[in-house]
Amino acid sequence: MSTQPKRRISTALLAHVDAGKTTLAEAILYCSGKSRSLGRVDHGDTALDTHRLERERGITIFSSQAVFSAGDFEVTLLDTPGHIDFSSETERVLQVLDYAVLVISGNDGVQSHTRTLWKLLQIYNIPTLVFVTKMDFARHSMDELMDKLRDELDSGCVNFSSDDADARNEALAMCSEQLLEKYLAGEEIDDSDIAQLVSRRRVFPCFFGSGLKLTGVEEFLSGLQRLCVPQNYPDAFGAKVFKISRDKNDRLTHLKVTGGVLHVKDTVTVGTSSEKINQIRVYSGEKYITVDKAEAGSVCAVTGPVNTYNGMGLGYEANSEKPILEPVMNYRIVLPKGCDAQTMLPKLRMLEEEDPQLHISWSEYLQEIHVSLMGDIQVEILKSLIADKFGVEVEIDEGRVLYKETISNVVEGVGHYEPLRHYAEVHLLMEPLPRGSGLVFDTTCSEDSLDRNWQRLILMHLGEKQHLGVLTGSPITDMKITLAAGRAHLKHTEGGDFRQATYRAVRQGLMQAQSVLLEPYYSFRLEVPFEQLGRAINDIRMRKGTVGRPEESGGMSILTGRAPVVLMNGYAAEVAAYTGGRGRIFFEPAGYDECHDTEKVVCEICYQPEADVDNPPDSVFCAHGGGFCVKWDKVPEYMHLESCMKKGRSESVVSHRTLNIDEKELEAIMEREFGPVKYNIYRRSERVDTTEKKIELPEPRKQYVIVDGYNVIFAWDDLKQLAEVSLDAARDRLMNILCNYSAYTKINVILVFDAYRVPGGRGERFEYHNIRVAFTKEHELGDNYIESLVAEIGKNEYVRVVSSDRLIQLSVIRSGVLRTSARDFENEVDQVHARIAEALDNLNKGVKTTTIGDIVNKNYNE
Repeated sequence: MSTQPKRRISTALLAHVDAGKTTLAEAILYCSGKSRSLGRVDHGDTALDTHRLERERGITIFSSQAVFSAGDFEVTLLDTPGHIDFSSETERVLQVLDYAVLVISGNDGVQSHTRTLWKLLQIYNIPTLVFVTKMDFARHSMDELMDKLRDELDSGCVNFSSDDADARNEALAMCSEQLLEKYLAGEEIDDSDIAQLVSRRRVFPCFFGSGLKLTGVEEFLSGLQRLCVPQNYPDAFGAKVFKISRDKNDRLTHLKVTGGVLHVKDTVTVGTSSEKINQIRVYSGEKYITVDKAEAGSVCAVTGPVNTYNGMGLGYEANSEKPILEPVMNYRIVLPKGCDAQTMLPKLRMLEEEDPQLHISWSEYLQEIHVSLMGDIQVEILKSLIADKFGVEVEIDEGRVLYKETISNVVEGVGHYEPLRHYAEVHLLMEPLPRGSGLVFDTTCSEDSLDRNWQRLILMHLGEKQHLGVLTGSPITDMKITLAAGRAHLKHTEGGDFRQATYRAVRQGLMQAQSVLLEPYYSFRLEVPFEQLGRAINDIRMRKGTVGRPEESGGMSILTGRAPVVLMNGYAAEVAAYTGGRGRIFFEPAGYDECHDTEKVVCEICYQPEADVDNPPDSVFCAHGGGFCVKWDKVPEYMHLESCMKKGRSESVVSHRTLNIDEKELEAIMEREFGPVKYNIYRRSERVDTTEKKIELPEPRKQYVIVDGYNVIFAWDDLKQLAEVSLDAARDRLMNILCNYSAYTKINVILVFDAYRVPGGRGERFEYHNIRVAFTKEHELGDNYIESLVAEIGKNEYVRVVSSDRLIQLSVIRSGVLRTSARDFENEVDQVHARIAEALDNLNKGVKTTTIGDIVNKNYNE
């Protein structure tokens, strides 16, 4: 006989610190029959705060779960941290919730962190119930608190603890036109109608009581059964990872199954690999039971997978978006003497795996380990965790605000990476975006010029790294980076080449751009007595903040606005002091905006972008078999592709290995490397003794043209287009062209092809019709072969070298021969072809001539 599937819901308790959340969780577990005794925070025996640090400090630091029954529901209750320093732990839990319970202290009411949590629940679109606890010590009545909830949270807050059913139904009717019609018609509003509004976040049921006194808890559990609707899950398997932890022996992946069934020994796809589920655990506090399967709606922990991470989607589930709450402070971890940073770093990465918002990083430039934290409490907890887990007593400095950087103008970043046997070039268009946009990656590069797989790889490299700005070395944000162009080599490009080119392109673009330093801002709500309003406004303006129009509420003046985080630290205590405890201020993260004192911050940090070896802006080009570095501001002169922002450049610019180096600089390089000039074609010829009766004239010098084959192919447009389809065809076309050229001009042609990177290449020399062709052997540069030919035949014969490689050009000049650029040689060949066509045309018209050679020689001599 088949059993009816369980009705499951997952919910979590959320609150500001010291609101009574953990006490309420104990009351819920006790009243539901899950716990036999009622634990207390001050006694250190609560069921859900199981870590030593939690019990010592009396606060929740890590999320934990318990499973209990409420009627026909199986409820997974997740307890989350209330302190703002551990907000990232709370936010990770939100992605697996069906419903949330927002806990508010009857003493304190809605606090700053309460507003932050409420906004998160709005963003994640989670249906929410409200429980106001500590009513046994409340300073306000239930009705007064309800007015505050409607005013400060949402007008859809409805009191479900009130005995006045008519008032409740009237409030419900105001939340929906359908319910309003039923109410006016005198019809009863049933639980299913209310449950639908709750699931759509139109109604927020509010309950009042005391977790310590167990008042209102049974009523809340009854409302949970009546007003919550379990989700319908698909048959296909899916799961969402929301936490990574470790016990003494295993790495645990905490997840919620959102579709199908997960069995022990099942294989799940994790990234590009498959990993087996060894064990499924269902936790209640620190205890757990093992089960053979987890059905849809279940929250469990599994052992086996080692590559999972927070926010990862399994099966049909997609990965989660970037967290909303981020740390705003950066700290330096100081290791004790004798502790090696490179040994400690992998251990700290394990903590980062559990809390990704730590952003553990190693600064090669500063030789320091950095970590991002939310505040001082998290600093102390992190030090204790490192000591407990790794036995190392570290120190953490006072920290500084975590800045970010963006740009204010559009630039093109170019990265080229071409050491020996590697090749990649990337052009990125970098544009500023509005504040809060983050980084957006796109591509407009044609797949005809760069294969789709290479483009995907470049976009992956853009997103895999935290790119740093050039003002302070802070992460960049709020810009769109578009892949505009790129080039790969048919044989020599590897995946790592595009990683290097991409990183360098981003950095080179930032070096050119007008960078803007950003700092974190708070939005605030400041409540002060009316007589203190002027001082409050002046304080905010002195702190570079902006203030809206003052409002009045409950005899207090209310100011709202935004101000830099660094200038608002400690202001809450100042408000309490000058208002005699009557005033208070609420802060919420408000993203990043332009720094109020950029020049001072940049000078204090004193970051040198060109000295940061982990983030080089320069590019690597290749010549004479070795790579050489080109400074970021000179890269446009060396790059192989046309600038995406400067279309219509001169066609005479050669795009293949063209080195536009200053002549004097190259002259100095060549003299240093190869010694002084040996052969000078401009020297005066020796004087002939005219008194001799017989003068023996020297034999005419033969004419040679040595052609750098691949340089010409990639400089001539027709051959370049053909090479993109078939390099062999381009070589054959060039050989035929040069055969015609040699036949017409009577010039000896030697065509050299560089086979330096061809594995096992033995080199080849042969005659093709009337020209000589040479393929160099493996590890023999075509450049070196050309120079050896020049040295051999340039002493006695007339030699020209055709190449647009400036290093080759200067080298052969120093050997006493002439050079011609690939583009100029193309023009010369075109003229020869035109004369051949003219000669053939004359033949067809019957011009008297002995042979075609006569016409050719006649035309050439002219």
